[in-house]
Parts: sequence; structure tokens; C-alpha cells
Amino acid sequence: MRVAVTGTPGTGKTTATELLASRLADEEAAPNAATDADGESAPDLEVIHLNRVLEEEGLYTEVDADRESKVADIEALSEWLAGRDDAVVESHLAHHFDADRVVVLRCHPETLEKRLLERGETAAKAEENAESEALDVILSEAVEEHGLESVYEVDTTDRDPEAVAAALEAVVAGEREPSAGEVDFMGYLT
Repeated sequence: MRVAVTGTPGTGKTTATELLASRLADEEAAPNAATDADGESAPDLEVIHLNRVLEEEGLYTEVDADRESKVADIEALSEWLAGRDDAVVESHLAHHFDADRVVVLRCHPETLEKRLLERGETAAKAEENAESEALDVILSEAVEEHGLESVYEVDTTDRDPEAVAAALEAVVAGEREPSAGEVDFMGYLT
């Protein structure tokens, strides 16, 4: 099973999936192995931080100087992911690849903008990402590519990283129903 964890930069993907990786490793080491909602043994899932792969493997086509970011080579990343089926793939691009379940982490745009500024992003980049979040850009792309039945939204605004990791774990275990369209930040734009 492949689970994509995606969302606008600053929603908490990397932190939550690092915690999820620890939880999965702890479960793997436990004497009573984890099972999913159907009582089946949960697969061993590798957590892949796709942005790190992009950097380490040079899987980008150019550097966008205006946005101060690399333009991902989606085809090359897809080839790199081929055969890595038992994985949690984390990136703001993760929804562009094959996945059985897609978790879109969400965050109120004001909180998101603050997080991005605190980690050193430019004001323009933070504002662009906040607007993207308010407009549901990544959620819309995820639903279009994977369908409502495979997309799960998790609002990270007022959740600590452990709670977000627990929500991810519930999706992986099949203990949570798809939930696309429940989070609404359109009011931010008015």
C-alpha cells in the first residue's frame, strides 16, 4: 500500500511523517504486530521524504529564481518511486504519484504564513502559499487525480505534531474514513 502525505508547504508534513515513521518502527518491534481495520497484518511501510530525494538525486529540471525553488522532474521522480509500493510518500508533490490513499494536511492560511516566515521564507512566498491553501489548490489536485474516495483531510492548525501523526496512523491502518472537502479557509480571502 502506498500512502501519499501532501499539503501546502508549512502544514507539517515532514514533522508528522517523521513521527509516524517512529510509531511504525515501534509497532514493528512490538511483540504483537500491528493490524489494520480488517485484522490483516499492517505492511511495513517505508517513509520517503520526496523533497530530500529530489535534492539528493538531482531530480529537478531547473531552478526557479523568482520563487527560489527547484522545479521537480515529475517523470524522473515517478521512475524513482517505481517498485516502492509499501511506502508513505511525503511531499507537497506526493499527490501527483500513484497512491492508494492520499492525506492532505491543511492549515489556516494565517497560521501557515506565520510558520513559513518563521522558517525563513520570503514574505512573497509565504503569502503565495497562504493564498494557495485558502483556495484548496492541493486538495483540488488530489481529488482530481485520486477521487474523493481516496482523499483524507487533516487540519493541523490547532493540532500538535503527535496528534497529526496519530491521524496519519489512523489513515494507514484504515481506521478513518475519507474526508475531502471538510476544511474551509475561503474566509481568509475576504
